[in-house]
Amino acid sequence: MTVVDQWRPETAAGGFTRDDEAIEFYTRVNALVEPDMVVVDLGAGRGSRFDHGSAPFRKWFCNFHGRVRKVIGIDVDPVVMTHPHLDEARVIEPGGRLPLEDASVDIIICEWVIEHVEHPRQFAQEIHRVLKPGGWLCALTPNRLGYVGIGTTLVPETVKDRIMRLVWPERPREDAFPTFYRMNTLGSIRRAFDEKSWSHHGYVSNGTPKYHGGTAAGFAFVSLLQWLMPPAMRTNLLVFSRKRPGPIGTQARLQKACQDLSVAPAERQGEKV
Repeated sequence: MTVVDQWRPETAAGGFTRDDEAIEFYTRVNALVEPDMVVVDLGAGRGSRFDHGSAPFRKWFCNFHGRVRKVIGIDVDPVVMTHPHLDEARVIEPGGRLPLEDASVDIIICEWVIEHVEHPRQFAQEIHRVLKPGGWLCALTPNRLGYVGIGTTLVPETVKDRIMRLVWPERPREDAFPTFYRMNTLGSIRRAFDEKSWSHHGYVSNGTPKYHGGTAAGFAFVSLLQWLMPPAMRTNLLVFSRKRPGPIGTQARLQKACQDLSVAPAERQGEKV
């Protein structure tokens, strides 16, 4: 029995905790998804959330393959080509242009990804380009003001891996990538995704304690730390930003003009000249 099983006995009923941030995040994503949508998993990787050991419910709940028109996985790591639950997989260069047509995507999902983004403005421009008007960016990432974000930004890269082995011994080494934390507060999201083009509906939230070293004392300490933190310093940042619908298109304007011209003269008799 793991320390999480001890402190969160409800895990036995379905395979997730009462404060599971992935279930919280994907609950809202599921509420947005519709069967005719194109969904992009940006930073899809090898599909680690579907690894052996994940609860069947979690595997289904976080998987949109076969539930929408198309799921496209994109990553800088070629391992994305082995992802088992994609309709299409594409590899890009770090900071490169997304291999997608303009206004071709309904929802973009970034799970533990945007902390690795080095150039927020460039990233935001590409997201805006490929999303349809009214489309959603949904991201789950550490809050830079939370204990994980503060610890990660303060610890030098030279010792970070050693510390991670102590506080998160089960973390797969292949899932370690450089972090920048340049879009990891509600304010930095609003700065990167300007409010003229986006409406923002994100928030910060505490999830199941992590980085506790697999010990009961560590879990208790992190639980207390999360409880003591003020609301702005909660652990996770959940981003739900919607691309604002654009101005009426040329074709729609022409259709409206034709409808106006087709109004019968009799209907205009009461109008003042």
